[in-house]
Amino acid sequence: MSTQRPQINLMVHRDGELGSRSFRMPVWMFRALVVSAAMFVMGALVVAALYAPLLRAAASVPRLREDVARLEAETAKVRELAAALDSVERRYGRLREMVGADIVPDPIALAYSLPLAPPVNAAAPGMRRLPAIGPSLPYRWPLDAPGYITRGIVEPGGSEEAHTGLDIAVTIGTTVRAVGGGTVIDVGSDPEYGLFVLLQHPDGYESKYGHLSRTLVDRGAIVGAGEVIGLSGNSGRSTAPHLHLEIRRGDTTIDPLTMVQEDSR
Repeated sequence: MSTQRPQINLMVHRDGELGSRSFRMPVWMFRALVVSAAMFVMGALVVAALYAPLLRAAASVPRLREDVARLEAETAKVRELAAALDSVERRYGRLREMVGADIVPDPIALAYSLPLAPPVNAAAPGMRRLPAIGPSLPYRWPLDAPGYITRGIVEPGGSEEAHTGLDIAVTIGTTVRAVGGGTVIDVGSDPEYGLFVLLQHPDGYESKYGHLSRTLVDRGAIVGAGEVIGLSGNSGRSTAPHLHLEIRRGDTTIDPLTMVQEDSR
């Protein structure tokens, strides 16, 4: 008498049908199918766990490329801004040298209550011509140091504020020389011009020097063309150190550049 192996019956019934189908298989086959299905599911989970980061990285590649392109563009802008900043710093340095704008106060000036005269640099012998003697019309440049003309004559009546002289930006303490020989008819302080010197020349000409830090002549003194009459500064209505030069003949304002053309050196 043979022993019958145990089997498993699987009955499949579809909705809407009266009958059903049955499948019979050995137990070992059923167990093999279950084990195979379990191994397939586990293998799928392992594959998903291994390749999911790769899939996420691959999906982020376009976004990373966009970020790289944006960073490269921002880097180029930063380089442009750095170059522009270097240029501005160089210009600012030249401007500070020109106008004498020292951000850090002089410790010697802070230690004493008495005002200190700015330094005056003397030229080597033979480098600069001696002042002329006697009265003369304005013809000499009033400064020894190089300066920048920041504003010229502006006639009244326009949209811009009237301006009756020539503004020359120079460092505080630069020597200011008479543009022509004449008599000092006024020395003083004015809310507009600050410390100033007014000279009278032949044929009704006058020259005025404003925004000085110090005057070196007295009223009534006779000076020659090229003689030092003061030191440039930032007094009065002034936004930066400069010399304000005016030339008048009677009530007529004259552009200094039309008369003062000869260098003082």
